[in-house]
Amino acid sequence: MSKTPASRTIWIDQDDPTSVVCIDQRLLPFEYEEVAIRTSSEMTTVIADMVVRGAGCIGVSAGYGMYLAALATDGMDAAGADASLRAAADELEASRPTAVNLSWAVQRQLGEILGIEDPVERIAKAKALAETIADEDVAYCAAIGQHGLGIIEEIYKRTGETVNIMTHCNAGWLAFVEHGTATAPMYAAHRKGIPIHVYVSETRPRNQGARLTAWELQQAGIPLTVIADNAAGHLLQHGKVDFVVVGSDRTTISGDVANKIGTYMKAVVAKENGVPFYAALPSSTLDPKLHDGVAEIPIEERGGHEVTRATGWLDGKHVEPQTAAPGVNAANYGFDVTPRRFVTGIITERGISEANEEAILAMYPEFAGTD
Repeated sequence: MSKTPASRTIWIDQDDPTSVVCIDQRLLPFEYEEVAIRTSSEMTTVIADMVVRGAGCIGVSAGYGMYLAALATDGMDAAGADASLRAAADELEASRPTAVNLSWAVQRQLGEILGIEDPVERIAKAKALAETIADEDVAYCAAIGQHGLGIIEEIYKRTGETVNIMTHCNAGWLAFVEHGTATAPMYAAHRKGIPIHVYVSETRPRNQGARLTAWELQQAGIPLTVIADNAAGHLLQHGKVDFVVVGSDRTTISGDVANKIGTYMKAVVAKENGVPFYAALPSSTLDPKLHDGVAEIPIEERGGHEVTRATGWLDGKHVEPQTAAPGVNAANYGFDVTPRRFVTGIITERGISEANEEAILAMYPEFAGTD
């Protein structure tokens, strides 16, 4: 690693407040580099190219992107500024379609800064709200960790043995600002001295599990084993896993969970083998307007080259070896949807809810009638 990792994934540069800095997650765990972002268009590229990734981090990045868009309106009247801000918002929202946190943060910014005549006030408000969104993300993830800790404690009290957890992709601090969602209960249990072990599926084709989650847990001193994605069913079938916990990029008000491709298969096999399956997510990931996740959640399709080529490091250099026959076509769906019937519960900053509309609305009554 060329530098010491920052404590957050993205932040405003204290030496140059007109710049936002993020960790380039495409290089981890082999290299650590930070990227300076100075315009909302640059932030759009950062999100689309997966320099930052993960639902929470994407949302926070979009909040900061709107701050950068507000900086560009210095000297404009309210009408000109509003047109510029709406154009930046449209560009940001088009960068990645599945994670609802992105549009949530953009629309939250627009609701606060549109129509402000004074450019200084407009910029200050956008900056303050971007920082608030980031700080909320940290607080919500910490709360998710404490609620999820109860699941681990209950298993440990019952068995007195190491708690074996399975996760998919990366829902760690790199996917948010700090703590993460799926990983937050793991960190909380580790701090409390509860013995845990985590099965981390590699998560082809981008390998966020092998490259990011495994690195995070290793840095924290948490025992882990990386597995091929196709090995998950075998472990679940043979009683090697106590529970599965994943993140989410969008969860409907009825409890359907969209997450990294491969999540659905784990949930189905977990239920078949009586293993609890949880999704951990902040309320910003809940979409109160959607009821049928399979039919309504947009699924991002990425370039086939991510499937036909691998990415890695060889002799200190980034390499992309071909893994499929040259010239073949490849489909690359970024996400899938797990229907609510396969979800044991949803861990949020307010507690653990059953995966159904009645239970979610009981926890978040402010979402009633928003569809």
